[in-house]
Amino acid sequence: MARRRPAAPPPERPALDWVAALLVAQLAFVAFLPALRGEFVLWDDDTNFLKNTAWRGLGWDELEWMLTTPHKGQWIPLSWLTLGLDYRLWGLHPSGFHLTSLILHAANAALVYAVARRVLARALPGGGEALRVGAGLAALLFALHPLRVESVAWITERRDVVSGLFYLLALLAYLFERRRLALGAFALGLLAKAIVVSLPVVLLLLDVWPLRRLGWADLRRAPWRVPALREKLPFVLLAAAGSASAVWAMVVGSGLTAPAQLGLVSRVAISFYSTAFYLWKTLWPRGLSPLYELPVPFDPWGWPTLLAAAVTLALSALALATARRAPAFAAAWAAYLVILLPVVGIVHNGPQIAADRYTYLACLPWALLAGGGAVVLARRLAARPGGRARAGALAGLAAGVVLALGALTGRQARIWHDSEALWQHALRVSPSAIAHNNLAVLRSDENRWDAVLAHAEAALRLRPAFAEAHAAAGAALDRLQRTDEAIAHFQEAIRVDPRLPAAWNHWGVALGRQGRLDEALARFRHALELNPEYADAYHNIGVALERQGKTEEARAAYGRARAIRAAQAR
Repeated sequence: MARRRPAAPPPERPALDWVAALLVAQLAFVAFLPALRGEFVLWDDDTNFLKNTAWRGLGWDELEWMLTTPHKGQWIPLSWLTLGLDYRLWGLHPSGFHLTSLILHAANAALVYAVARRVLARALPGGGEALRVGAGLAALLFALHPLRVESVAWITERRDVVSGLFYLLALLAYLFERRRLALGAFALGLLAKAIVVSLPVVLLLLDVWPLRRLGWADLRRAPWRVPALREKLPFVLLAAAGSASAVWAMVVGSGLTAPAQLGLVSRVAISFYSTAFYLWKTLWPRGLSPLYELPVPFDPWGWPTLLAAAVTLALSALALATARRAPAFAAAWAAYLVILLPVVGIVHNGPQIAADRYTYLACLPWALLAGGGAVVLARRLAARPGGRARAGALAGLAAGVVLALGALTGRQARIWHDSEALWQHALRVSPSAIAHNNLAVLRSDENRWDAVLAHAEAALRLRPAFAEAHAAAGAALDRLQRTDEAIAHFQEAIRVDPRLPAAWNHWGVALGRQGRLDEALARFRHALELNPEYADAYHNIGVALERQGKTEEARAAYGRARAIRAAQAR
């Protein structure tokens, strides 16, 4: 068994670490201040918060919903709890929700400093102020990077900052040898978002480097004879439960991409692509988008995926070849792959080939590696003649990188200000069918039906079997008095997705214009079977009933529509 290293000595002048952690948190908060002016955006915020009333508050009904409902393929009761608390404090004012997310992210930045301080002390013994500076640099590279913006500025992704908080607390507790506290934090993290299931493997990687509690010889022994392996059993059991709950939520919410839609070769290609994509965006964080849409059809043998596979395999080979001489890089690379594994593409859901939010925890190893590299370089420079000047130049370079990242983060946060800014930006940097369709929805709110049709048709050119775009095109054509064409689009939308309430509702409107009121009522009622809180469908039922002379029934339908809209607006 590998010789165990003694526990790291307590840091010199620990009060300075509290000051440094607080400073890091403040800088992270300031960098994200533009997010406080953001609105709820037409990217899940509408269906999660504005049209959904079940989460609003902390009463028994709301708590039961949070604990039992896998909403839109996600079971995240602890994250919903923070959102319910926000609602009690702020109502539906988005600035309050953004403030909570910023505070949580700032707390995470401070925790990254504490984790980095402990890791660097074990990896680079000898103490000195360089460790404190390196930990601060690692925390700032994590907290101020523009890839964090999606997780912090998008209210729907509250689950990232909440799960990240408990993930970091679990890491810190483990580094201080508080195993039970680490296990409890891990359990809470799983209740916030199942992406934290990677923690047991990351703890094992820490045991190998820099804690050196595990050696290669230990991995060949029976696990129950190795304390560092045996103690991970509760973490593994929790991770298994968390993984099962995540799969259950996606199955219930119809979130999983079916094998018939995306084969194994394509999933492997997506995994290679996204792994390399996040590395590139970490190094060059420009052209970030709310959606990198998976092309339809997807070519797994295209040059981008082949290049990504080559880069990923080359770095994996490098990590293996240098594991003994450069264990820090091997550990960082392994941790990056492990943290990404649940979302890298093998188990695929959603329309994306990659997403900025998936880097919130996955890029933490690179921040720690950069902080450690800065410490090593600073020590080497200091040992040479004229080293003080060179160390000063290194510090200036690091400060410049941090300031540049902070400026890019502030700019990226402004893109999330409102739906119009978000999707216009998406069209510029990463055109997609969903971006066009969401702009069609915004144009429909303005009654600009020619623009609605133009965006819907652009979306269909990119994704011909896109049910929402067919519904949008049909609604525009109906308003432009091209009803027969509109009905054809509604029928195609329902063929692609029979559970799309908007298609049934708009089809009913088109039939009503033709005087086919009984058929229209049947479509409206089917839309309500799919979405019982669909206010527009109730209103349209009222219109059809009123035209049939059924005044009392029409009045009841109008009343139900008003009640739903009033509840959603509160």
